[in-house]
Amino acid sequence: MFRNRLVVFAIVVASLGANAASESTDVVLDWNVIALKTTAAAPFNPPLETRNLAIVHAAMFDAVNSIVGNSPGYVVRLRAPAHASAEAAAVAAARVTLVTLYPEQQSMLDAAYAASLNRTPEGSARDSGVRIGEAVARRILTVRASDGAMAAIKAEYFPGRRPGDWIPTPPASLPPLGPGWGEVRPFVLRDGSQFRPGPPPALHGKRYARDFEEIKEIGPSTSGTRRPEQTDLARFWIATAAQNWNPVARQVSIARGLTLLQNARAFALLNLAGADAFIAAWDAKFAYNQWRPVTAIRAADTDGNASTAADPAWTPLLATPPFPDYIAGHTTYAGAAQAVLEGVFGEDPGVVITLTSPTAPGVVETYTTFKDIADGVVNARVWGGIHWRTSSVQGRVVGEELGRYVVGHFPGRDGR
Repeated sequence: MFRNRLVVFAIVVASLGANAASESTDVVLDWNVIALKTTAAAPFNPPLETRNLAIVHAAMFDAVNSIVGNSPGYVVRLRAPAHASAEAAAVAAARVTLVTLYPEQQSMLDAAYAASLNRTPEGSARDSGVRIGEAVARRILTVRASDGAMAAIKAEYFPGRRPGDWIPTPPASLPPLGPGWGEVRPFVLRDGSQFRPGPPPALHGKRYARDFEEIKEIGPSTSGTRRPEQTDLARFWIATAAQNWNPVARQVSIARGLTLLQNARAFALLNLAGADAFIAAWDAKFAYNQWRPVTAIRAADTDGNASTAADPAWTPLLATPPFPDYIAGHTTYAGAAQAVLEGVFGEDPGVVITLTSPTAPGVVETYTTFKDIADGVVNARVWGGIHWRTSSVQGRVVGEELGRYVVGHFPGRDGR
């Protein structure tokens, strides 16, 4: 149920985003939409989705930068003929990476590729661009082939037995998703533990009791204190982080009129930081193995805290994802996205960002800063009953630190 609902929602979000991007003349924006639709159609796996989107956008950046940029490449900067088409290079790089990562969707991707290339005049410029894009894509795919992602997905994990330890959660009691993901080689960070936070609140402490009481009251499916707008926001942010934040960047990019190279850099930054955010979050999740609220509230008589009381029937508003609580992956990505987008566009995006969600029919969320969006993600995870407040806040802090690091260590400045 959890997996199917997220996949359907993500597909719809990506489709909505396609409407906006199709009005642009920028192939980076177009293939951002295509990439999101591709990952949304695949089995639910947020960490793998961020990794693959990072590969696609790194390839587009290095392809475009090889032709019209003057900064070092992220992985490679190839020598390109002066007349080569940067647009064709970006399209070819995106197509090769996506077909390699999602071969079952090749027919759709090939059709999108043909449509994109048809917008570029035939001739040696297009042919040269395609060769550059394909070569860059193959190089980046080779580099990432040994990053440990496949081993991380298959890693074994044995849940703990002590109070406070994560165990599979209802209703499906699924095994943990990607327990080794924290050991995947990052895209920009030195390793997944670079920004690992301190441990979660001790079970016997006051902060744990405060988190417990807040979510016990506001997070259940039958909460009498959660306001309708809070319920709307919790449901609004069900989709994977990448599906939520890339459309934000597209809206601001279109409003600002970014160049092809600037877009290639901006979306590489966003998606590389997002991938590293999930690696960092998973590092902390499986280092600390903190139980989820649904487990903790039902078993509060075992936690040793006199300020907590068990409710064996407590059920969260949203289905609990199958991995430990601390730190929240969605808010870690949100913090990273906020830091990256502020680094690219400034704290004031200069446009009202309007977002809709098919899982909150009729609800329109508007934002004037990236910070406001990240604030909403933190609250949404608590109001949905699936993350402790501390896990959500600390994830966002880690993400911001990580995002600033990525901006400072990625090649080039402002698309130059």
